[in-house]
Amino acid sequence: MKISNNWLKDYISTDLNSEKTGIYLTDIGLEVEGIDKFETIKGSLEGIVVGKVLTCEKHPNADKLSKTTVDVGNGTILNIVCGAPNVAAGQLVAVAVVGTTLFDKNGGSFTINRTKIRGEVSEGMICAEDEIGLGDSHAGIMVLDGTHEIGKPLANYYDIQQDEVYEIGLTPNRTDAISHYGVARDLHAFLSCNGIDSELVKMETYAAESEGEHNFSVEIENNDLAPRYIGAVLKNIKVGESPEWLKNRLKAIGLAPINNVVDVTNYILHAYGQPLHAFDLDKIGGNKIIVGNSPKGTKFTTLDGVERTLNGEEIMIKDGNQRPLCIAGVFGGLDSGVSEQTQSIFLESAYFNPVAVRKGAKFHGLNTDASFRFERGVDPNNTKTTISLAVKLLQELTGATLAGGYIEHYPEKIKPHNVIFRYSKLDQILGIKIHRGKVKEILKSLEIEVLNEITDGLELLVPNYRADVTREIDVIEEILRIYGYNKIDAPQKISFTPVKLSFDDQDGLENEWARALQANGFYEVMNNSLTSVEDETDAVKLLNPLSGDLAFMRKSLLEGLLENAVYNINRKNADIKFFELGKIYHKKEKYEERKQLAILVSGRNHSENWLLPKDSTSFYHLKAYVSLLLDKLNFDIIEKPLQDGRFSDAIEFSVEGKTIARLGKVSPQMLKKFDIDQEAFYAEIEIEECQNLRKTENLRFRDIPKFNKTRRDLALLVDKSVLYTQLYNAAKNNESPFLKSINLFDVYEGKNLPENKKSYALSFELLNEEKTMEEKEIAQVMDSLVNVFKKQFNAELRS
Repeated sequence: MKISNNWLKDYISTDLNSEKTGIYLTDIGLEVEGIDKFETIKGSLEGIVVGKVLTCEKHPNADKLSKTTVDVGNGTILNIVCGAPNVAAGQLVAVAVVGTTLFDKNGGSFTINRTKIRGEVSEGMICAEDEIGLGDSHAGIMVLDGTHEIGKPLANYYDIQQDEVYEIGLTPNRTDAISHYGVARDLHAFLSCNGIDSELVKMETYAAESEGEHNFSVEIENNDLAPRYIGAVLKNIKVGESPEWLKNRLKAIGLAPINNVVDVTNYILHAYGQPLHAFDLDKIGGNKIIVGNSPKGTKFTTLDGVERTLNGEEIMIKDGNQRPLCIAGVFGGLDSGVSEQTQSIFLESAYFNPVAVRKGAKFHGLNTDASFRFERGVDPNNTKTTISLAVKLLQELTGATLAGGYIEHYPEKIKPHNVIFRYSKLDQILGIKIHRGKVKEILKSLEIEVLNEITDGLELLVPNYRADVTREIDVIEEILRIYGYNKIDAPQKISFTPVKLSFDDQDGLENEWARALQANGFYEVMNNSLTSVEDETDAVKLLNPLSGDLAFMRKSLLEGLLENAVYNINRKNADIKFFELGKIYHKKEKYEERKQLAILVSGRNHSENWLLPKDSTSFYHLKAYVSLLLDKLNFDIIEKPLQDGRFSDAIEFSVEGKTIARLGKVSPQMLKKFDIDQEAFYAEIEIEECQNLRKTENLRFRDIPKFNKTRRDLALLVDKSVLYTQLYNAAKNNESPFLKSINLFDVYEGKNLPENKKSYALSFELLNEEKTMEEKEIAQVMDSLVNVFKKQFNAELRS
């Protein structure tokens, strides 16, 4: 949020400079993230003086340039080469001397240097208006009138305003401080309670005189949608450009002036935090405003030219013919907005239901200054005051007349809320005892009224504009803010109870896995659980989404990791080793929520190193990482092929019939969707299943074998569809007591092989722990394995 220091001073009188003000604002929770300088003319025309062209002749080496001498005062004559067609001797001109930095209207800048142009020395620059931020014309240099004095700074002839703008990181609960007046009010509370002189200019309702009558009316179909609504009919309006002071106020906080009517509504919004809306009166049918809902499916075009389909739950401002004019509290309509031809307006100030406004804004994916405030709750007591101030400004700036007074709907006054506050709770939370008189002083400065003094505390009445102060702990926070966090000393001793961490629970398992992956060069990422989906089948949809892109709970962690990958790849970091611990959500017979560990690898398996080969990550690297994590759980894992649209090739691990992991090569279609043109491999592990199946066993030791292992190799020719895991499982299920390990050391596809065939080279380690194996025993084991491979996979031995 941007707050102008000059604007702030309209509401609070203090001798503080901007730096000190920024410190105090941060101290009370309105964190100042930076202070920017604003100038109505960028650079404030510094270094630009009035000069007189003494001589002007053609440049000897360029047809379109002129060689001039210019008197800039104090007896200084400058040689300046000028390209403007209208330069002539005797003119008074704006001269930028050497060292001056010029700023154009778009914020671009350049510095004037002494230079040679086509062989002729140039010691400055005669300026056009667009080159110094005074206009848009570049047809020629500025020619000044006779009132300008040679040698005087050009800035002397312009009312240049300078300002300092605070960038405040406002927390979502502080809607009371979402305006210049709100910030001034909070700052005044702090200063007055800490012995620093300041005076707050209170808001006052302007009593505008009305002229004539009107036959306009307002109907509220549902009081819950608009508990308070005020309107005013203004006639004889002349829409035009706003005065400089108003444009400068808006420009300082980054708003572009539009016209005097729209600028006034924006001014009131940022001055006092109350959104207003102006309708062209002649475009309102039936001389009536109706506040309610429109039928579901109604088409409505907003000010941005987008046709939207209403869901029937938005608060709509309609005319007497039920034609929608505006999504209340969110966005105006294209067909009822103020234009240069507007002569009469209906001005609206209201308190709309925050929940209904939020639903409408989120459904249509709109986030406006008005919706931001209405969603969090504006002050219902300010609606009358702010519209009266807007009427006053419109009368002054547009010549408007107020017809027939205000139209007001406020059937049931919105009451402030009561809070019971205890001194003992304050002392407990703060760790110190604040004088009771000081507490009351702070509450008074915050406009929190003491209704009754009770045993050990106070019964308080909190003003409506503090929608965030509803509990005792909120009041304590407010007291601490104004008292000063810096006055609370840190305790000399801190007491705590040591807690033994157990790695038998789910959190412990996750931490163990995270450390193991980090040790292998992985980075942990955390992605939003809210996303958009193409296939809504079994997806969990939010009732009140933040936006259309965040309307569903994620069904997989893969998409988030691929977004992380493409972000890094686009920034020249193509070697990806990421993992995420997160939940996924599905809607089946009932809602399902599962926590997974997801792993994504792509690019090189290790950073570039002269000693190591430049090998790319593969499926087997991924499988090794997954096995590293699961090996510690003492599982008897069964591997089998997996058909999953996310993968081109994949397997799943299961234990006791329950799937604990899926891993494979990400499909080309999925990679293309994210514009990734390198292979990627993904695994997901079901954390809760692993925890439930985890076996805790005592360590058992065995003797080091006395006899040597025997290795035998087989080269098997099989169909391309056969996976190594199938061969591995078949060999393990053969139940030979002498088979200790199986390893794949080569895969070959290519020349000299039959079509649709590939070759696996496998090594088998055999060991008889009682004696040295004889060749006959070895042959029996290998023959048995070969028979299994032939029978199950129609495998052939390659020589």
